[in-house]
Amino acid sequence: MLIMEEMQARGHEGLTLIHHAPTGLRAALAVHSTVLGPAIAGVRLNEQTEELAIRSALALSESLTLKSALAGLNYGGGACVLMIPDSGVDEPHAREALFRALGRQIRPLQSRVVLTEDIGVTPADIAFVGQETPATLGMNTDTGSVTGYGVYRGMKAAARYALGSESMRGVRVAILGAGAVGRSLASYLHREGAKLTVADNKIERAKALAEEFAGTTVVTKDELLDMPCDILAPCAYGHSIHSADVPRLQCRLIAGGEHHPLTRRGEEAVKEAGIVYIPDYAINSAGLIAAATGIPSEQAAERVYQTISRITHAAEQYHKPPHVVARKMAERRIDLIGSLGRA
Repeated sequence: MLIMEEMQARGHEGLTLIHHAPTGLRAALAVHSTVLGPAIAGVRLNEQTEELAIRSALALSESLTLKSALAGLNYGGGACVLMIPDSGVDEPHAREALFRALGRQIRPLQSRVVLTEDIGVTPADIAFVGQETPATLGMNTDTGSVTGYGVYRGMKAAARYALGSESMRGVRVAILGAGAVGRSLASYLHREGAKLTVADNKIERAKALAEEFAGTTVVTKDELLDMPCDILAPCAYGHSIHSADVPRLQCRLIAGGEHHPLTRRGEEAVKEAGIVYIPDYAINSAGLIAAATGIPSEQAAERVYQTISRITHAAEQYHKPPHVVARKMAERRIDLIGSLGRA
């Protein structure tokens, strides 16, 4: 599919390519919707080709629109994906210059876009952006940890629907991704007595998590997808579960912090397989809520718990898959609140 066709199919408002040669800044900024307010754009920094950066920005920005809507925030959805400069970002001054260059480039768009941290980006990086534009959020929020706690609370609400109980004691949870969100989620699950298995592309990260939480098993990603478990929790970079992998899955529930672990085709496949899927934008919003509102992590995570409870209650009542209900709820709020501006 061509980029313009994909934007039209998803309903995007805009796509901007950003470049600043002296700092090595190369980024794709996608704005999906500003119906509810300025687009919150999660900023990611990782190694990608230009095409992957653009497609990631388009997918992430749509997810942020739905996430903000379900969370009751007055923001739209955006995403800003940075490619790592050829010279790297390890030297402190180079990293400062990179993110200040991003802030300066975003300045003309500050009425429509608000930047916050995502994978590979820290609150300190957003603080550098904030030196050049006021359009920032989350520089004082440990987003990964808060998101992980929210996923844990949302998982409990989902487990009550899918497994018959929200207790995690003895529940077999397979976590894909041992980064900030995966580690935070694992800490709460381990404390409650869940049986953990973890995989990560960086095996040393998975081993470090297993050393911290006694009894955790480390496997490869391929082994994890074949492993019998109750809950599969994708917490990696996106599209971790390919449609072709779905027949291999031996879980009853998919609930994790990863953006877009499944494509729309994958969602259909898990529905056919009888696996309950809680979409990313419904369960991984605690960090965004905390950054946008300034409320404590416990309150942000409680809002996630309540949102998942509403979704699963409606799914049970109307005999619809939770991921279908979640999208309908988000789209309904966008339509209703958006109509106020058009009246």
